[in-house]
Amino acid sequence: MKFRVFRYTQGDDAPHYDVFETCGVPGMSVLAALTTIQEQQDPGLSFRSSCRGAVCGACAMLINKVPRLACRSQVTGLTDKKNLVHLSPYPALEVTTLWDPATEVLVEPLPHLPLLKDLVVDMTAFFDFLQSVDPVFHPREPLPGKEFHMEPDAVRKLERFTNCVLCGACFGACPVNSRNPKYPGPAALATLYRFHIDPREHDPGSRILAADTESGWWACEFHTNCTRVCPKGVPPAFAIGRARNELKQKRPGPPTRDLGDDGPSDISR
Repeated sequence: MKFRVFRYTQGDDAPHYDVFETCGVPGMSVLAALTTIQEQQDPGLSFRSSCRGAVCGACAMLINKVPRLACRSQVTGLTDKKNLVHLSPYPALEVTTLWDPATEVLVEPLPHLPLLKDLVVDMTAFFDFLQSVDPVFHPREPLPGKEFHMEPDAVRKLERFTNCVLCGACFGACPVNSRNPKYPGPAALATLYRFHIDPREHDPGSRILAADTESGWWACEFHTNCTRVCPKGVPPAFAIGRARNELKQKRPGPPTRDLGDDGPSDISR
């Protein structure tokens, strides 16, 4: 199996691609293949990984033009047309290099984030946006003597969003993130909605108002790329749609205009 891998080092005039060949044994993941290439062919190849079990989210990258976790992407299934993921177009999906999808696996860094080296990107903006929604539980008072009791239905609704592993695949798949530097992105907004619907929250109403801006809930264009690429099945587009419907019912009229020119800003205030 051939791997066409994006290469870049800060200071280079332009990135390039290197082609490696390794044995694609049954059950081999893209992460395992990259590790083999690094150990046996090019020790300078850089990428992130940690748990190898689709829990930490560290190995998110663009594989065959789809943001995926390398640890759970099986090499043998990538050329199967049954496994194709169709995404709304954005610049990172444009094929700018010679690549034969029938015989090669194309591996590139996660889009919309600054490059550091090879497949490693700077995730600072992604996590800054996450922090901007104040992803901390603020319990209502008085506190119960032991634990909060929740109805099973409420737990099921929350679990749809608490499964996020913060890999950034949705951020890399979002066409809005490709052109709007102030848009918090699907993961941050899904997290915000998760706290909004949590019955244990002290003031859930303030959560939904926090992103009631032109670059918040209202910037989403519902391409649903985020939902299609999420390795844990989190539906950010559903959360954003529900939030917008609630706001329309509470306040007819245009959303609040954003303040400032640079993002991310603290939308929790």
